[in-house]
Amino acid sequence: MIVLGDVLIIRQAPRVIALAAKHHLPAMHFFRQFADGGLVVYGPDIFDLLRRAGSYVDKILKGIKPPELSVEQPTKFELVINMKTAKALGLTVPSPLLIRADEVIE
Repeated sequence: MIVLGDVLIIRQAPRVIALAAKHHLPAMHFFRQFADGGLVVYGPDIFDLLRRAGSYVDKILKGIKPPELSVEQPTKFELVINMKTAKALGLTVPSPLLIRADEVIE
């Protein structure tokens, strides 16, 4: 199951994780708050996005009009693997994937 990130799903993160566990569904999530209980998180680093947003605020406060600013895509992504969830689902996570992970929850 792939869980994308809209406001409703993010607000219901504990419930989504609990339902996936109850039905033994391996789930890949988009945001970090799903890491505790979810199987895999792969998405943009929200803290990096917030830091970069500060530069937009700085430019606007210095007089640049918002329509003149370019749109930026996320540049930093994080991969988090929860091994407790993998074991509960009876899954084996390949070593190359574990090596690439930014964080492995034991």
